[in-house]
Amino acid sequence: MAGDGTDAAFEDEVEPTVTISEYMDGIEAEELEADLVLGGDDGNECTYGAGYLKRQAVFSCLTCVPDGVAGVCTACCLACHDGHEVVELWTKRNFRCDCGNSKFGGHLCKLSPEKDPENPANSYNQNFKGSYCTCSRPYPDPEAKEQVEMIQCCICEDWFHEDHIGLDSLEKIPRDEEGEPLYEEFICHQCSPVCYFLKLYPDTIWASSKQSSASEAVTAGSNGVEGGSSGHADTEKNENGAPVDHQSIENTSVEGNCTKGIAASDKSILVDNSGVNCKIGVDINTTSADSEKTMPFFMSKGWRETLCKCGTCTNFYAQRGIAHLTDKEDSIEEYEKIAKQKREKKLEQQEGAEANFINSLNHVQKIEILSGINDMKNEFQSFMVKFSAYLSVAHLSVSCLLFLHALIPVACASMLVLSIHQN
Repeated sequence: MAGDGTDAAFEDEVEPTVTISEYMDGIEAEELEADLVLGGDDGNECTYGAGYLKRQAVFSCLTCVPDGVAGVCTACCLACHDGHEVVELWTKRNFRCDCGNSKFGGHLCKLSPEKDPENPANSYNQNFKGSYCTCSRPYPDPEAKEQVEMIQCCICEDWFHEDHIGLDSLEKIPRDEEGEPLYEEFICHQCSPVCYFLKLYPDTIWASSKQSSASEAVTAGSNGVEGGSSGHADTEKNENGAPVDHQSIENTSVEGNCTKGIAASDKSILVDNSGVNCKIGVDINTTSADSEKTMPFFMSKGWRETLCKCGTCTNFYAQRGIAHLTDKEDSIEEYEKIAKQKREKKLEQQEGAEANFINSLNHVQKIEILSGINDMKNEFQSFMVKFSAYLSVAHLSVSCLLFLHALIPVACASMLVLSIHQN
């Protein structure tokens, strides 16, 4: 009995194990995630000199600026605020690095000390103080039993708990059968009144939680849609946070004819003052927000491309502080796309550097180095065979082994090169 108890206790203390393949996949996934958040920024230079970037990773140092009215770039976070209480803000738009300016009490930036006292165009919300959502709680929340998922509004850029976005049921959040989001961007219920004009656009800009609705709508649309366009006959756009006022707006076609979503009396207004055709066909300034309960909007992939860019609409966006919606480079999707391109280029350069090193050697040096690396790899593989029967090893052990695996070829090459030069 005593032996059984000891074994049980030992099993409870056993360190979690992973396969080498799983660990390497995890490392690669973490590196990719970091590159996507940082936008491919290697963190070597302060971004201040580049001005107000359309989007970049931003951090708030509460050690230096406790009231949270300053943000720093990736490089400054690493070089100037290492060991400080830093809040990771993911990305912010139209932001310029504050590190070392007047808000930092005389502590100059180590990377770019020559800066203006302030960056007046920067915007700071409660996130810079480490608070999020309408509940103004930190993330991770030390008092929460479990950390629930949060989503970011593409207007105010605050983060919200899914149960704090104004929906009476989380089932109304557009997701597929596996729980993955079907929407590309989210507009919170506090910002949706500013974007009420979106209800004048086709149903195709709204993300739907019903996977079959799109195909059903297309089939119906081919014969002329009557009484609805996206298969939401009962709740219609309420599931997407965009209810329709049937008394003033006609049913919208999924075929993209914007004029079908305009009040009949206003259909004649199709051109703005500059002579450019307006997609929505109505003076956007004459529309007004609904007085009903505000709801969040869940937008479909590529919805920004649908927005009208005529002079009247463009001025309307600027007046309401949402001009960024028509800027392709503002979207997270485009930001991550550029980050992936930078990552691929960086990996290619690393591979090219290794190839250039080998090509810079003469024939004898190449043979000796490649042979040495091959011998060391064979020894390492033989060592690893001992673990093959177990399929998995302790997390720490894998870390050590992967470190050795990366170190051995480099060390081998260095020793051989040194030996060649000495001879």
